[in-house]
Amino acid sequence: MIIENNRMQEAIDEIKHNVANAAEKSGRRPEDIMLLGVTKTVGCDLMEKAYDLGITNFGENRVQEYLRKTDIIKRKCNWHLIGRLQTNKVKYLDQRVALIHSLDRIELAKALQARGEKIDFAFPVLVQVNVSGETSKAGIEPEQVKDFLLTVSKMGNIQVRGLMTIAPYTDQPEEVRHVFRKLKKISVDIMREKIENISMGELSMGMSGDYIVAIEEGSTIVRIGSAIFGERIYRA
Repeated sequence: MIIENNRMQEAIDEIKHNVANAAEKSGRRPEDIMLLGVTKTVGCDLMEKAYDLGITNFGENRVQEYLRKTDIIKRKCNWHLIGRLQTNKVKYLDQRVALIHSLDRIELAKALQARGEKIDFAFPVLVQVNVSGETSKAGIEPEQVKDFLLTVSKMGNIQVRGLMTIAPYTDQPEEVRHVFRKLKKISVDIMREKIENISMGELSMGMSGDYIVAIEEGSTIVRIGSAIFGERIYRA
């Protein structure tokens, strides 16, 4: 992992430069794009270094790790949950959650609604869409997004802010441009429906290998892990 401040600063500067160029190409401003640091397996000391270098949004995959880190890191950062959320973990969530990126099924929506009612909080969420059709990925099928949103729109303790997708892994980002373009089209189509309690202001798409293409196609949130923190080493 990257541990030197100057090396991390160089990495963040390069990403911000790329974000600015891609934003300009898509007719937007760099500040319209959120740089979300993906911190699965990243230690709190390294996260604090990233915070001091300007990364104030952190994305965690697991609720347990999110809870542990929010107790340790006492900075004014925004916490995002980006992994597949288990319904039995919803009971641990509270107002510290800035955005849930992975609403992908009605049972999860019902759990979030019940938890939100209990703590008097409306959970901000993105609906995950399986644009690529890969069976290994979670998400609502594109053809089912409208009906799903119509159901969720009636749940007062959930605020849908937009959509999320994960493109197939590739070392040729142009190969997945169509995935991001399709999610953008779905977002525009839903926006035209003017469904009450449903916003399409955010598109979370693009990771370390393909975020430039994702921004060019309309992404507002890019999820960057290895490009900031280095390649992860996972224990078996």
